[in-house]
Amino acid sequence: MTETTSPLCTLAVDLGGTKVEAALVRDGVVLEGTRHRAPTGRSADADALTAAVRDVVGRTLAAVPAGAHIDGAGIGSAGPVDRHAGTISPLNLPVEDFPLARVVAEVVGEGVPVVLALDGTCIALAEARYGAARDVDSSVSMVVSTGVGGGIVLGGAVVPGDSGNAGHVGQLRLAATRPVAGPREDTVEEIASGPGSVRWARAQGWRGDTGEELSRDAAAGDEIARAAIVRSATAVGQGIASMGALLDVRRYVIGGGFSFVSSDYVELVQDAARAAAVLPASHVTEVVRAELGGDAPLVGAACLASADRTIRS
Repeated sequence: MTETTSPLCTLAVDLGGTKVEAALVRDGVVLEGTRHRAPTGRSADADALTAAVRDVVGRTLAAVPAGAHIDGAGIGSAGPVDRHAGTISPLNLPVEDFPLARVVAEVVGEGVPVVLALDGTCIALAEARYGAARDVDSSVSMVVSTGVGGGIVLGGAVVPGDSGNAGHVGQLRLAATRPVAGPREDTVEEIASGPGSVRWARAQGWRGDTGEELSRDAAAGDEIARAAIVRSATAVGQGIASMGALLDVRRYVIGGGFSFVSSDYVELVQDAARAAAVLPASHVTEVVRAELGGDAPLVGAACLASADRTIRS
């Protein structure tokens, strides 16, 4: 989509386990020609991560349209994060207390405010302002992929939590009747994520290796592959039922690569959420597909950096 020159645009940065991206965003749209990325990965130590962030931010700033002005910088990152210290300690990167906000601030220079949040928070903010939850005041957005994450918007305002880590919906536990052997056992993420679903299917005798193969085999009638998909959607739905009782939220937005493992995944999640609901209000839970796709983390990071942190512009 071609964009005209604007006097104001926002720098958005999204850092995850496989890549870091930066782009300029205006009015919920990533400006053409300003999006740049660099790989991260489990071997990316602090020096490599610093170089990657500096690289993508520098290239994006070099693409600022003539006459335009950067009004702020928003950063979404895999967590945990410390929004007050501006540091991150992602579970899928070999760094701890990495000063991400400071690294970005050093590149953009003085006078540009820099704000850090959990990537799920950014996605929730983007979908609430411009996407599948723009017509409601409260929503939870979830990403079902190699992990399961999310973010919360209540009463028109994003909920960061005390440290900035509200929305780690993948860490909800679905079993409380027995002790667990490890910190992630029986969590929504362990059960519902792509890798978790593949592991379960293989333990049942399925011979594939990837979520794509799981999708293909389920569509072809493989009962184990289909059961793994239903198991994933059921876990997500049960997590939503718990969140519905706690937060009194009706709209849930589902995105992420593994959510496309079957055409009826979102419907399966909604059915499971309503079936597991205890309170009457949760029986009318709405589960919808995310609308912003891969742009959501950057769009949300840009929203985060604006002066108005509510979902209404």
